Amino acid sequence: MEEPNPLKIFENDPSSVININDGKLPPQAIDLEEAVIGAMLIDEKGVDEVIEILIPEVFYKKSHQLIFESIERLFRNSEPIDLLTVSADLKKNKTLKNIGGEYYLIELSQKVSSSAHIEFHARIIQQKFIQRKLIKISNEVIQKAYNESTDVIDLLDEAESKLYDITQGHLKKSSVSAEDLVREAKRKIDEISKQEGLSGVSSGFDKLDKLTSGWQPSDLIIVASRPGMGKTALALSMARNMAITHKVPVAFFSLEMSSIQLITRLISAETGLKSDLLRTGKLAEHEWQQLNNQISGLESAPLFIDDTPSLTIFELRAKARRLVSSNDIKVIIIDYLQLMNLGSSTKTGNREQEISIISRNLKALAKELNIPVIALSQLSRAVETRSGSKRPILSDLRESGAIEQDADIVSFIYRPEYYGMENWDDDMQTPSQGQAEFIVAKHRNGALGKIRLKFSAELGKFEDIDSYDSPFEFQSKLNKSDQEKLDDKDDMPF
Repeated sequence: MEEPNPLKIFENDPSSVININDGKLPPQAIDLEEAVIGAMLIDEKGVDEVIEILIPEVFYKKSHQLIFESIERLFRNSEPIDLLTVSADLKKNKTLKNIGGEYYLIELSQKVSSSAHIEFHARIIQQKFIQRKLIKISNEVIQKAYNESTDVIDLLDEAESKLYDITQGHLKKSSVSAEDLVREAKRKIDEISKQEGLSGVSSGFDKLDKLTSGWQPSDLIIVASRPGMGKTALALSMARNMAITHKVPVAFFSLEMSSIQLITRLISAETGLKSDLLRTGKLAEHEWQQLNNQISGLESAPLFIDDTPSLTIFELRAKARRLVSSNDIKVIIIDYLQLMNLGSSTKTGNREQEISIISRNLKALAKELNIPVIALSQLSRAVETRSGSKRPILSDLRESGAIEQDADIVSFIYRPEYYGMENWDDDMQTPSQGQAEFIVAKHRNGALGKIRLKFSAELGKFEDIDSYDSPFEFQSKLNKSDQEKLDDKDDMPF
């Protein structure tokens, strides 16, 4: 019996014929692209409305991308935008023929009569672009998911990172010209010159803020010390200053203490009630009143605490992105770096390598979210075994492989009282009781220095030292060549 010919089946059954229209086209809105480009050509007000919304890549048609690039160039150079100027610019850049010549520009300008509704149309074009991006990302994820050698955790992180970029509107070019960067830098410098106060997020400590100009966006800040020096207390004091005093949203990731323990310590610092009283609950009536009256600021503070134990770097990045997206977080604090891990799928077998990867990822996270990331870190026992000064130095960083390299700022906490020393090692032998030294030992974009702070062990709280508390004045101008001097007590006037 003769085998049926599939082609004849299609010929005899019109319903089974495949039509090109049955295929799938990428999401697009060519008619709206034409309307938006045409409106910008005839009305410069339309350019002002959408120039910050659109980028060349959102246009589906290549000719529209080239025309928009031309309009962008003219706009940046403060030149008039119309048929003649755009045509001349395209001709100058040898792309006029690629878009269909002057005739196509004239044709676009005749498709609209004004720039009415141009922003609405631009938003639809942007939506179509986002749909195309989502399709592309999904296809890439599907292909990689079928690959048996793909690390699932890495794939999840990559997918979430790309989706986060879309939700944040990071639809920008992978590279930027020097001209654009210089213009952006000048704009930021101009903004800083006009604004009062700091260029970054205030730590709440005046002398430290003068040294750093506040914690800067995209910086990784390491705060390290030996156990018991007060790392968590300092981090909580900074979180309190940021969230309560300055109303800056803060995310605090605690891998060591529970969220209730942390908030209890914050209550103690805020109310002045000793921690042991709060732990036992044995408060007198006036202390209950003091508690109720002084925690309102803490209750309304934009502070978000996550106490997930054994947090992986992947989980941290995922949680951080969601917190930034949903709560506009401006600072992330991690307590502490050595308690983090990579997850079972990416074990290296070498703890120093793991810490190196975690450190590198924290720096990448700070850059991606464009906010400061403050990570607490342990110091090695070398401090304890060293004869002479116990003041920490960079080589004391535990498993320091990449921490020192990746961090923009490396700082230490040092309390002579911890080692039974009653006085500072300065010329005046200043009493050290209830005081700590915050040492900025590496500062990629600024000066180094040592700043003394008041420390209350009973309240777990760091504060500025008032002028009458100590004759100490921090040295604000140290250049990086003075790095070694930080480790030599005789070289510092304090």
